[in-house]
Amino acid sequence: MKLSVKDAAELMGVTPKTIYRWIQESDLPAYRIEGQYRLNKMLLLEWARAKRINVAAPILEETPGGPVTKLSDALRNGGIFYRIGGHDRESVLRAVVEMLRLPESVDREFVYQALLARERLQSTGLGGGVAVPHVRNPLVLDVETPGVTLCFLDKPVDFAALDGQPVQVLFTLVSPSVRAHLYLLSRLSFCLQDPKFKAALQRQAIREDIMDEIVRIETSFPGADPSQASRP
Repeated sequence: MKLSVKDAAELMGVTPKTIYRWIQESDLPAYRIEGQYRLNKMLLLEWARAKRINVAAPILEETPGGPVTKLSDALRNGGIFYRIGGHDRESVLRAVVEMLRLPESVDREFVYQALLARERLQSTGLGGGVAVPHVRNPLVLDVETPGVTLCFLDKPVDFAALDGQPVQVLFTLVSPSVRAHLYLLSRLSFCLQDPKFKAALQRQAIREDIMDEIVRIETSFPGADPSQASRP
């Protein structure tokens, strides 16, 4: 959902003048389209929380999500790519956005700016050379099914991760609902604790091996049916 300054002001319970001041002085994530500022609802909420600014009730409303998608299926939707170029965080994110399997109706420049704004607000580097750049408000992307895109960088890049290690593995989440996003993020976080899966990432294993590891781990999720573990 793309917000105008007026929309953002109404959601935050402030004046448009305050929104402009936040953009100019407090790094409120925003971008320009034909000379007009546009904002992302979820990034606005995250920024407000980081700045400890009280928000009006309407911004906390979330659109209900549809049925959840397994991480393995989401990764099949998003794809696995190797030797992605880039010498810094900005150029890497630009390259990753070009790899994303998005409908033609989606503005890739907007996706790039949203990912970059999120990184500037708070690094998505998880440590161990892995980052999970993602857009928290999937409604902006207008996609029907969740996708997780795995990109292996040609060279490690500094993502300001907490452990100080450069990043060479990026998972990018694109979801049709906040519920789906959080579900996939929790599953991915679980997988990243698995030694065999981490080893596969470190050696940049082939696609089939990575998918096998995820399917294996999925069978251990609560409520999972091992008989349903299968590859395409």
